[in-house]
Amino acid sequence: MDFLEYSLLLLIILCFTYFITWYLRKRWTKTSAPIYWPFVGMLPAIILNFHHIHDYITKVLTETGGTFEFKGPIFANMDMLITCDPANIHHIFSKNFSNYPKGPEFRKIFDILGNGIFNVDSELWELHRKITMSIMSHAKFQTLLENNMWGIMDKRLRPILDVFAEQGNSFDLQDILQRLSFDSITKLLLDHDPRSLSIDVPHVPCEKAFTDAIDALLFRHIMPESCWKLQKWLQIGKEKKLSQAWEAFDEFLYPCISHKQEELMKKTAKDEDFTFLAAYIKMYNSWNKGDLGTLQKFLRDTFLNLMLAGRDSTSSALTWFFLFLAKHPLVETKIREEIQQKMHLKKDENLKFFNKEEMLKLVYLHGALCETLRFFPSLSLEHKVPLAHDILPSGHHVTPKTKMIIPFYTMGRMETIWGKDYLEFKPERWISEQGKIKHEPSFKFPAFNAGPRTCIGKNMAFTQLKIVAATIIHNYHIQLVEAQNISPTTSIIMLVKHGLKVRVVKRV
Repeated sequence: MDFLEYSLLLLIILCFTYFITWYLRKRWTKTSAPIYWPFVGMLPAIILNFHHIHDYITKVLTETGGTFEFKGPIFANMDMLITCDPANIHHIFSKNFSNYPKGPEFRKIFDILGNGIFNVDSELWELHRKITMSIMSHAKFQTLLENNMWGIMDKRLRPILDVFAEQGNSFDLQDILQRLSFDSITKLLLDHDPRSLSIDVPHVPCEKAFTDAIDALLFRHIMPESCWKLQKWLQIGKEKKLSQAWEAFDEFLYPCISHKQEELMKKTAKDEDFTFLAAYIKMYNSWNKGDLGTLQKFLRDTFLNLMLAGRDSTSSALTWFFLFLAKHPLVETKIREEIQQKMHLKKDENLKFFNKEEMLKLVYLHGALCETLRFFPSLSLEHKVPLAHDILPSGHHVTPKTKMIIPFYTMGRMETIWGKDYLEFKPERWISEQGKIKHEPSFKFPAFNAGPRTCIGKNMAFTQLKIVAATIIHNYHIQLVEAQNISPTTSIIMLVKHGLKVRVVKRV
């Protein structure tokens, strides 16, 4: 036999073995756990289930007690420990935090984020966090945030929804919310208005690049490094789209940063006290350990990280939120009644503004948003690699070679965590007997990450979510277009695959 014949015979044997094993497994067992194959490990199961990877991982972890050891192909360095056990999460993200940094593997996968806050560790991360928190806790920040959001609601979103309501046409609500989030975060960070949210829905390459980027980043998590690096070298598949997204980010951000730097040079020292750009320039100048590249590159990395968080997390949460309301009209009615009562509004009176104090009164709305984030956390998973050997509370041993995947999506769908009604959409589970917002520990509800790396923009996010949600709910009614196949995308951020087609009816 020549080499070709040997190869063909081996392929036939492997296919036959796979078919027999698959048949026997389906016939005699009910487990969804991946089969371990010679040479390729458990990778075939991931490839076959990639189109619904989040639900597949959930099914496997439900059947295996919350933690599963995945074995990848030989020599591919793809062995992973996948866990959604709250005790493990608490250990990894809080108790033994110093042993689980982002690390070089994370930076390799998320190279597009450079030296931004999500991609760095130790002193640089602490400095990033300190500077960003100091800005967000500034007396002027809340006012700037609210004015920014109410401005875009009044001048952009409401006029567009009015036109859609008058025309009676269907539209992609997710696309509209992504544009709203992109415009608002860009205006907030860089004082630049890209005007992507308008009735003619213009194509803005940077705004659309976020979706292509996050799709490719999940692909890098579950494919051998050699595979995605080959795609990158050949400029094909998801890596080609990631390269194009990278270029779109650079073409958008560098001119914005240069323009803001020119403006900053004309301002007095007093004017500089409260600008994101001035704060990050001071941070760059104070860093004496090198490795940050040029100032322009550092600012590009910093703002890209913050824009990614502000654009996709808000729009994703709002899209799923309105999907849940469309399927639970009683919840929508309760939220509308709460808004009307707490804001002292008449039934035919427009909701145009409310302040921070009034926002805190919307407890049921807050519960509905938390319940949405339980089912669809904006960040679908987290990736960790330990510095040293460790034993998790579940008894699993991990080494510096163990890649760890923590699926936040799965954590919201575990009966062991949320009880027998875990599949029900119940805002009430977030409200105490005294009618206050109930706090859940981050290792149980990691929608905003957990431990020291808990999202510093959590309060900002809820401000944005409540302004958009309350305004739309009181002034309009969102109706789902029928015959839609709605499912989450296979990406890092939990978007709705193919968008969310709706019609809008004006109420007041």
